Amino acid sequence: MTNETPDNDVAVTTSKKIPVAANTGAVAAVGLDLQEGKVIPRKQVFSWALWDWATQPFNSVIITFVFSVYLTSSLFLPAGVTPDESGENAILTSGLGWAVGAAGILIAVLAPVMGQRADAAGRRKLWLGLATGALVITTALMFFVEADYSFFWFGAALIAIGSVFSELAGVNYNAMLVQVSTPKTVGRISGLGWGFGYLGGIVALAIVIVMQQNGWFGIPTESGLNIRVVALGCAVWTIIFAIPIFLNVPEAPPGAGRARVGFFASYGELGKDIARLFRESRPTFWFLLASAVFRDGLAGVFTFGAIIAATVFGFSPMQVIIFGIAANLVAGVSTILAGRLDDRLGARAVILWALGGLVVAGLVVFFARDLGTTVFWIFGLILCLFVGPAQAASRSFLARVTPAGREGEIFGLYATTGRAASFLSPLAWAAGIAIFHSTAWGILGIVLILAVGFVLMYFVKDGGRTVRS
Repeated sequence: MTNETPDNDVAVTTSKKIPVAANTGAVAAVGLDLQEGKVIPRKQVFSWALWDWATQPFNSVIITFVFSVYLTSSLFLPAGVTPDESGENAILTSGLGWAVGAAGILIAVLAPVMGQRADAAGRRKLWLGLATGALVITTALMFFVEADYSFFWFGAALIAIGSVFSELAGVNYNAMLVQVSTPKTVGRISGLGWGFGYLGGIVALAIVIVMQQNGWFGIPTESGLNIRVVALGCAVWTIIFAIPIFLNVPEAPPGAGRARVGFFASYGELGKDIARLFRESRPTFWFLLASAVFRDGLAGVFTFGAIIAATVFGFSPMQVIIFGIAANLVAGVSTILAGRLDDRLGARAVILWALGGLVVAGLVVFFARDLGTTVFWIFGLILCLFVGPAQAASRSFLARVTPAGREGEIFGLYATTGRAASFLSPLAWAAGIAIFHSTAWGILGIVLILAVGFVLMYFVKDGGRTVRS
């Protein structure tokens, strides 16, 4: 039975578990198992989830719906270059794709070692703070990206660098999920975090609409100053709402038996740890590989979604923002609800259903693109319906199968395997555009990555889930 205290705490008293490393011949101690029966203060849970709200403007406003659309608009075309015959700016959209792909390579190199070192030292929260601060600075610097081609690569570089810091912060944030959940609540709490993020995106985008409808409150639009002020506002937002996690969630203790070594020596330790992971926690190993592909497809949906709306379906900047609000609302609600399905049915089932839905909806968007904006309004929102649940279930799946004391390292590998493959969607997107000279073909590239991810995930054994008793 599950007992929840009415006001401040969440407790789990008893549960039955399917073996975490079934079919491997070895069962490692899992971090969530050590949380069995613990009382988790609600303040810690909501403070942890609020970090998703704090950093969501970078994803929704900067990467997806506002700043990236600004950066790939005709304002940034080189002198003498006009939009393509279809009205697209392929030179800019593909350039942004290359920049994001390069960022993925850097994340792949850094993420697992940074997570490993945070585990060994017991400094997850410290590194979370440093990476979050760097993300704030990078976002604030976007204020200086004026509407001219000479600033395009500066803007693209800031988006790429911000993506690196966002992902490195996410490594430690995701590892902290084990500190604020139990085996019976991990799905709900993971979904709560993602849901908070999407709902935060709604509020941030709504603020942008209010500003636009009120003439940007007198802010000049020359040189993109209005959009640059929005970027600065996103940085302030992150500072304000990230504070609770640092005040209310305790630092994790150093990992037992984890040696503290130099930075480059950490790569040698990492190789040994991966081999041990294969021996002792086989579901974790295979899931990291399978999720690498489908999570990059999920990232592609939101990274290039607004660009598709603007360049393929002809959405105006205001229509893009309104769609962004609707998208975040759909994703936020579906993610919170899917968290309960995760705890009941298992994360693997949620992931597979979500990926299947994404592939079907993506194909409709591509093949029916000539039928007008209604196609994207319907099936673009259906895409968003499935993205959040897949992301949240992926995080809870990994939390269920991660050996105790190695959460930072494993979630670092989670970032690395995802970002080691993170060139797939950007490069499939950029290659499709380059070959067929149309942004629409980038859609099919992203769908292809999602389909491959579905097939790989289908062959991953369920890492175990809590069963209600």
